Amino acid sequence: MTSSLKATLIVMPAFNEEESVAAVVTEVFTKLPGISVLVVDDGSTDRTVAEARSAGATVISLPFNLGVGGAMRAGFKYAMLHDFQNVVQVDSDGQHDPSGVPELLAGLDSADLVLGARFAGEGDYLVTGPRKWAMLVLARIISRLAATKLTDTTSGFRATGPRAVRLFAEHYPAEYLGDTIESLVIAARAGCTIRQLPVAMRPRAGGVPSHAPFKAAAYLGRAGMALLIALMRPRVPLTDGRSAS
Repeated sequence: MTSSLKATLIVMPAFNEEESVAAVVTEVFTKLPGISVLVVDDGSTDRTVAEARSAGATVISLPFNLGVGGAMRAGFKYAMLHDFQNVVQVDSDGQHDPSGVPELLAGLDSADLVLGARFAGEGDYLVTGPRKWAMLVLARIISRLAATKLTDTTSGFRATGPRAVRLFAEHYPAEYLGDTIESLVIAARAGCTIRQLPVAMRPRAGGVPSHAPFKAAAYLGRAGMALLIALMRPRVPLTDGRSAS
């Protein structure tokens, strides 16, 4: 597993996460010796950059706030430029436990993209109301596209292998929810193999939730729109020439 860690880049999108980012970076280095950490500062106006660097992370800063999708595309491009084989997204707010990274990486032996699923038997993460309904519908539709059972299509805790890293460096969507829903549709339609593993989520260590401005009903509508846009776009082939039929 040590060799896998050395070939892996942890990408942490961060927007005004000065309260938590240093502690999260430190925890990643402690639990995953030899790993590389890239914090993508998504136009923060606080001390996110200084805190991340103080903890030892490499930091690149976007000129303005692009959202998680834009930050992750920058992370995938960085991984390609620096010859990393795998990318693992870890949120900078402390909700993702780095202890789960080795298991996600092990899943890449038989998949191009491995999701850390919150609703697959681990932890007590609960969602109610319209948000829950949207997640259930999305999971059912994307499971059919990916030809595998997925229960948590909006999880940001995910490991990406070499073929999907190449795909996402050029085609990772930046729209709201595109970083989760649309990215799975793009990967599935390009012929990537997707699977999930159960994980437990933790409470935020600080900062403001990225979805806080959106009410549950708005989430339902936006989730449906994100899926519709994803299905309307042309298929994107993998760079090795393989694509879905």
